Amino acid sequence: MKAIRIHEDGGPEVLRYEDVDDPVPGPGEVLVELRAASLNHLDVWVRRGLPSVPKPRILGADGAGVVAALGDGVEGFAVGDRVVINPGIPHGDRISVIGEHTDGTHCELKAIPATQLYALHESLDFVHGAAFPLVFETAYRMLVTKAKLQEGEWVLIWGIGGGVALAAFEICRALGAHTVVTSSSAEKLARARALGADVAVNHASGDVVQAVKDATGGRGVDVVVETVGEATWERSLAAAATEGRIVVCGATSGHSPPARLYRLWWKQLVVMGSTMGLPSDFEGAYELIASGRARVHVDSVFPLAEARKAHERLESGAQFGKIVLSIPD
Repeated sequence: MKAIRIHEDGGPEVLRYEDVDDPVPGPGEVLVELRAASLNHLDVWVRRGLPSVPKPRILGADGAGVVAALGDGVEGFAVGDRVVINPGIPHGDRISVIGEHTDGTHCELKAIPATQLYALHESLDFVHGAAFPLVFETAYRMLVTKAKLQEGEWVLIWGIGGGVALAAFEICRALGAHTVVTSSSAEKLARARALGADVAVNHASGDVVQAVKDATGGRGVDVVVETVGEATWERSLAAAATEGRIVVCGATSGHSPPARLYRLWWKQLVVMGSTMGLPSDFEGAYELIASGRARVHVDSVFPLAEARKAHERLESGAQFGKIVLSIPD
């Protein structure tokens, strides 16, 4: 089969489109003929060596395709079934991620534990099926499982256009929460308003905290979706309402921001960490999508052989929605 692999850490130039032995499904596994697989920032971090993984390694967490063969003991699936992959594999209180802790989905064939597969809903094509799992599972755990988001609450989402940010936005819409979204791109802000954002503010030239206060009558937001870190942390604390919840799943701009501990006790804030999700988080997010309450946004589609261009698009920060690889090309 063809696959995208790395043999060393580095930039997009280390990606190799090459022949790899076809996998064979073991007991309890399903061989999936992948038709689409999306990119996540996780793929960029792994490619760069953050963390450095054993190599060669096939990248990619998300995928959708067709059942090609069944391993011993597998029930509930048949050859030809359309399926989508849940990339988070639970091990007690720990979650491993396909493509980070194992070979991934940027390939033509993948042997997957049957427990990680779900029927692809008839309303979704392979591209949109591959686009939602990791980011929606992550955002659902942040907002629903951790923050216990309620209808009518206000949520601040940094960097609209990215995968987790758009997933969080869609979950907020589906659950009846109000959103303040940010970007440094006027085009992205305009698109977010058209999609239903209550407030859209330029975080490079505008005053995000003041925009939050104006929208909430001076109270602040109930929940902050924090994925950026150093560049946004002080404003996240300032924008949160008394007893607000700040949920952190990443720190793309740096992981050691000023603590500003006094804001935590003055406002009685709750700060929560969140990573990926459990099957219940995937299923909760998937139900919102399958029912039509949440939309999946795709920015662009590249053939598997052009994974390098797809990585360059992701690293440019220009995307609005998920970048997907089509398989076969």
